Amino acid sequence: MTNIADLRKSYERHELSESASHSDPLQQFDQWLHEAIAAEVPEPNAMTLATVGSDLRPSTRVVLIKGFDAQGIVWYTNYASRKGQELAGNPYAALQFHWVELERVVRIEGLVQKVSNEESDAYFHTRPLDSRIGAWASPQSQVISGRSVLVANAAKYGAQFLLQPPRPPHWGGYRLQAQQWQFWQGRKSRLHDRLRYTPQADGGWLRERLAP
Repeated sequence: MTNIADLRKSYERHELSESASHSDPLQQFDQWLHEAIAAEVPEPNAMTLATVGSDLRPSTRVVLIKGFDAQGIVWYTNYASRKGQELAGNPYAALQFHWVELERVVRIEGLVQKVSNEESDAYFHTRPLDSRIGAWASPQSQVISGRSVLVANAAKYGAQFLLQPPRPPHWGGYRLQAQQWQFWQGRKSRLHDRLRYTPQADGGWLRERLAP
């Protein structure tokens, strides 16, 4: 049996220096995301979303980034899900990308708000038909008696809406406005590179190196 305490990996692929990194974290993120896509890493758009409920207990799940710009990072989900309920009570969250093959991690923390109905509608109608039906069929995070509930719901809403299902009122987008970024690049001997960006009053960003 493998002893997991003995598992080791030496990180030696890249480095992250102040001189070679962007002064704007959004540009740095854009570069790293496109490098992950070009490297064909599995699901480069997958990110872990962490929220905290009213019981002060954190929870995480993997969601997919669907857009980003100076206004923030966007993803879509069921507003009635656990994450939706937790964001309704505490609108602060954290995101993390882990591109294992590139030995890189990006962490983002900030305030979350719903995107506009128009933005949610526009994205919803770009989704494949089965995904649009699925948004109606799944009472996300609720207990169900079995998979047959989902299959029956999908059949029901498929028959009801045919090829034009509207966006469910309980489904839409969120946008996280970044208040802190961290970029982590694995390095040899556990002396990893770690840069943190925090916003400044003049609209710029303070870039600092943190000990790994």
